[in-house]
Amino acid sequence: MDAQAVTQKNSMIGQETREKATITPEMAEMFGVGAHYGYSRTKRHPSAEEYIFGHKNKVDIFDLEKTIPLFERAKKYMEELGAKGSVVLLVGGKQEVSNSIKQAAEATGMPFVSGRWLGGTITNFSIIRSRVDRVLQLKESKVKGELEKYTKRERLKIDEEIVRLDDLFSGLVRLTKIPDVIFIVDPKEESTAVNEAKRKKIPIVALANSDCDIKSLDYPIVGNDASRNSIEYFVSRIAEAYNSGKKKGLAKSEPVVSVPDKKAE
Repeated sequence: MDAQAVTQKNSMIGQETREKATITPEMAEMFGVGAHYGYSRTKRHPSAEEYIFGHKNKVDIFDLEKTIPLFERAKKYMEELGAKGSVVLLVGGKQEVSNSIKQAAEATGMPFVSGRWLGGTITNFSIIRSRVDRVLQLKESKVKGELEKYTKRERLKIDEEIVRLDDLFSGLVRLTKIPDVIFIVDPKEESTAVNEAKRKKIPIVALANSDCDIKSLDYPIVGNDASRNSIEYFVSRIAEAYNSGKKKGLAKSEPVVSVPDKKAE
């Protein structure tokens, strides 16, 4: 048990309830990455009220005893998605999120957006997909040497186009259809993605801080969505849950090989 985590927890609860408090290993891990820190009280969204334990130095402190069941529910859902081979679009455009989202996408083989969300990614998918196909076509043509027929100036412009399109669409190469589910870090920051998902009735799983509308999310995970350590903790475990389900799904789909009964022979 993390002694520092226990101290932090105990400092936030009164003498009357202190004896009843139980620090689980999972809760200690969350304390360790700062998952309990929200934003200032002035930024708090009304829907986050029920998940706030108290505040310290005018900063909201989440009740991790309420965060844990939400997180478990989200992980179970992700495991089910992995078992079915569902397509989950991972989204996190903030600088603090980008690396974790890319790592999770690489681990799961899922599409991702780790920069600016492009309007219409979901609601105007056919157009976005055409741009993805365009950059794939250009890159393939370059590898095959098919661009040599152009002048040096023309090839330079094509190279610039490849770099620009690749920067915008590289994470969407695996998105060959509208996603089944969208996973978001900081739904307030990614409000356009949230709105597009809702218009298409796509379930939303999200790590949401105290400034977010928790009730607008299908599978909210209430916690710190601003700290790199907290983000990495939640995102990596979401990816692990998906892969766990994926393995179970593959195991079920493998054909059963019957062994001949030698006695019958």
